[in-house]
Amino acid sequence: MSTGRSQHGADGLSLRELARDVGVSHGAPRRHFSDKRALLDALAEEGYERLGRRLDAALNDSDGELGDLTERLVLFAQIYVEFAVEHRALLGLMHGSKEGSRGDRLREANDRAFAAPVLLLAEARARGDIDPDTTGRVDMTVLAVLQGLAVLAATGMNGAKPLGVLVSETVETLLAGLRPR
Repeated sequence: MSTGRSQHGADGLSLRELARDVGVSHGAPRRHFSDKRALLDALAEEGYERLGRRLDAALNDSDGELGDLTERLVLFAQIYVEFAVEHRALLGLMHGSKEGSRGDRLREANDRAFAAPVLLLAEARARGDIDPDTTGRVDMTVLAVLQGLAVLAATGMNGAKPLGVLVSETVETLLAGLRPR
């Protein structure tokens, strides 16, 4: 990996440097991408697709093996945090700025990736497992808390507690505040 990456992150890369790193001619990326931002956006979009496939497979293909909301939300959180730890740089690209028309495609990819967890929360509201008057607000709060947890884990700032325990405790604490009173 070149020094531009470590010193400047993804925004410090050039298409020439990326081509060299992957072993293609310096002109090859230009045949597929108009500029570096287009390439990085394509990588981010693919990241959302990969994350979405993992989440869908786990949350939709469980054949009824998953029980209550807590178990299903813990599974979502574990998959998301594992993805963040395995693909730290990709997660940074995925959650970078989404300005203008290019941002629309990334927002749509984000929505597709998180469709299964959002459906999980909608079903929980419908069953009365969480307060039904919290539509939208709860979804964003859950995703924000788990995004924060994913960043902490990916950057090694999660402390000495085993990751699985940290994820479970975070979800249980979050759900305690969401239950109807």
